[in-house]
Amino acid sequence: MNRPRILQPNQTYTFSKYFELSFSLEDILTELGCSYNRERLQLPTVDISENAIAPLTSIINRNLKRVKLVSEDARKQAIIAPILLEICEITQTQLNIEYPININERLQGRLDYYIGQGKELLVIEAKQADLNRGFTQLAVELIALDQWTQSEIPILYGVVTTGEDWRFGSYNRQSQEITEDLKLYRVPEEMTILVNILVGILS
Repeated sequence: MNRPRILQPNQTYTFSKYFELSFSLEDILTELGCSYNRERLQLPTVDISENAIAPLTSIINRNLKRVKLVSEDARKQAIIAPILLEICEITQTQLNIEYPININERLQGRLDYYIGQGKELLVIEAKQADLNRGFTQLAVELIALDQWTQSEIPILYGVVTTGEDWRFGSYNRQSQEITEDLKLYRVPEEMTILVNILVGILS
């Protein structure tokens, strides 16, 4: 007996709708033809000194002091956007905000933050500060990005964040496997490590 399908035919599924689904990530990815794994990712990294990152850390500390992170917009404007704009300045890349893509009725919507110039990086803000459901949405967006981008790099990277917590994920395009990183990076405590990884992905 076949199990009933999670994703119903003739229905449209936006990226944000996957956040609302209560089914397990493994089951959702199975229906999208992908597998799932959790392990400590060996992420690309570069060595940028703490002194070079100090101005950004100072800005984030100031914002955390002056802004209460009670909404998604507050987290985006106070923490996420300043960090990503600094990453783009270092790597000389463009930051796309609310970037629309449409693959099919199951893979469509807007990417919160997308940097794509040969290297690919996808960042989404976790709604309701829920990293678990946020990662489900990130995984689906990475699958869509695989079909959207013209880049031939074998691994696509993404990160879901509350602003203060950042969790990375990767998509192996050949094996069609999503991997969720076991490590959680904290801002501002691990700002230097986080910046080194984000720049490393784009270098």
